[in-house]
Formats: sequence, C-alpha cells, structure tokens
Amino acid sequence: MRPSVRKSVYAGIAGLSLAGTVAACAPSAGDSSPAPAASGSSATGSTSSSGASTPAAGGSGYKDGTYSADGTYVSPNGTETVGVELTLASGTVTDVQITQHPSNPNTRKFQGEFAGGIAGQVVGRNIDELNVSKVAGSSLTSGGFNQAVEQIKSEAR
Repeated sequence: MRPSVRKSVYAGIAGLSLAGTVAACAPSAGDSSPAPAASGSSATGSTSSSGASTPAAGGSGYKDGTYSADGTYVSPNGTETVGVELTLASGTVTDVQITQHPSNPNTRKFQGEFAGGIAGQVVGRNIDELNVSKVAGSSLTSGGFNQAVEQIKSEAR
C-alpha cells in the first residue's frame, strides 16, 4: 500500500473514531444536562444563539432559534475546522449552513462537496437523530460537523 493511501486510511479511521466517540457521549433525549467535554478536545466553541428564548413546543427540550458552532477534525493535511449553523423549530432542523475553513485546495474540495449535500441529510430531521458519516463523498468533514452539532445541542437546551 502506498504511503499516501495508508496515511489517508489512518486519517479516515481516526475521523470515524472521533465521530463514534462524540456520538457515544451525546446526551439522551431525556437528559437535560450537557455532555461533558472530552479532555484534550480542540473544538472551538464559537456557539451562539439567536431567536426565541422559550423552550420549543412539543417537549423537544430545545429552544427554537439559529445556533452556530465550529467543529474540528483531522485530515491527511492536519487539523481542519468546519463551521455549522443550524436553525431549529420544535427540535427539528429547518435549515443548515456550512462555513468552510479550508487550509488547502483538497480540503476546500471536500468541504465544498459536504456543504453542497448536507441539507438533504439533516433538514427535516430531529436534532437528536443527527449523526452523519459521509456526505457527497466527504467522510472526514462529518467528524467536525458532528462535533459542532453536539455543541449546538448543548447551547439550545
């Protein structure tokens, strides 16, 4: 196996491990306390909210509004960051926007493909059901996306 392919495989495994860890640490639908941050996490917590400050109807436990956070993931080119903005209504995602923070042309390509396909996988779904693994050929960006979603869920409670 060529070194560049081997490096990509290892980076992919690391990204999937991160996504699995984040998903395993996610609070359950009945848990109102935020999940503890993993030690050594390099997530940038630029989480903010705007919108209604009352809990959403339907007992979802999430406040309606627009929330944003950055998530990080490891690619063959190093640590990358992706910005996520979700709009919630009654715990359901009504809109998603991705802010790309590429460090090189390859990352720009994959984050662009991810940004172009993510709405079809998350809009209309309950935020507690979100755990994307591969979108439009981009599998590593999903690790950063899932990390940002966990931050957003904590902020929206």
